[in-house]
Amino acid sequence: MKLDYVQALKRITEACGAWIIHGQEPLLEQNLLDGFRKSWQQHEVERQRYDISSVNDWKNVFNALNSLSLFSQQLAIEVHGNIKPDANGLKLLKHYIQHNEHNLLLIVLPKQDSSSLKSAFFQVVEANGVVVSLTATYPQDRQKILNLEAEKLGIQLDHDAWQWLMQHHEHNLLAAKNSLMRVADTFPDIQKIQIEQLYACLQDQSRYTTYDLSDALLAGNFAQSIKIYQYLIAAGEPDSLILWTLNKEMRLLMQLFEQPHNAIQIGIWKTKVSQYQQALRRLNPRQFLLWPELLLRIDAAIKGMSKENSEHLMLQAVGELCGNRLFSS
Repeated sequence: MKLDYVQALKRITEACGAWIIHGQEPLLEQNLLDGFRKSWQQHEVERQRYDISSVNDWKNVFNALNSLSLFSQQLAIEVHGNIKPDANGLKLLKHYIQHNEHNLLLIVLPKQDSSSLKSAFFQVVEANGVVVSLTATYPQDRQKILNLEAEKLGIQLDHDAWQWLMQHHEHNLLAAKNSLMRVADTFPDIQKIQIEQLYACLQDQSRYTTYDLSDALLAGNFAQSIKIYQYLIAAGEPDSLILWTLNKEMRLLMQLFEQPHNAIQIGIWKTKVSQYQQALRRLNPRQFLLWPELLLRIDAAIKGMSKENSEHLMLQAVGELCGNRLFSS
């Protein structure tokens, strides 16, 4: 079964079996993942996460799906990466789908090309589970998604305000959401936003996004990266979305170091390959050993599972990606 983003949001609580979500819209991915995690917590579903760096890692995933802990009735496993199962992994996937009706295997992939979407892996999941494409190709799709974000903030936009917002941000959903948050904070007593309120908020806005942060990090521009990071924090960008960006860049760089000839296969856009290669040349690979732990610490701090300051830890990650260590070991 194929679903779009809005349809997938409505089916989160009933999700089971195997799901694939794929695309390059961080707002949509993070919203879906947040929805799944909230549902799992409410229904006391045990959650595990696996990052796939080789085909063999899929064995661990399927072993985990078949072994619940003593304290759990259901299990949800998140799989992140861009390496698909081999022939043996596909057999395990089919067996899991046929014999496990209650657990959920949620596979999170970057944007896929047409040949990948026709692969046996996608065909198996589409025939027996759910495939969600995280795209918003048409203006009406983008406005429908942003309408949901506006509803969360308790605001509405009139027709002219919507037209101005969409034109102002073109296809950038994340930046448009930030603008909705900004106008809601600036005019807390106004529920029906007019174009005048949007213009007053946004005409002088630098409009930095997490995409700008990614570019600055890959270029090793420490001062610009800090400037963009501080802007995102001040603009109310959720910590989880900033972490998503830091995690993506760190994971891709680590994977590219291990698989230097497989840039496209691990999820790097063809036009961005040279940027990642240049970043690898200026970074010390020994530091990569420290990155997974740092990302886990940031995640724990954001979720309130530690006493560390998430913003300070994210600054440390920004420094690491730019080749500047903020603290000695």
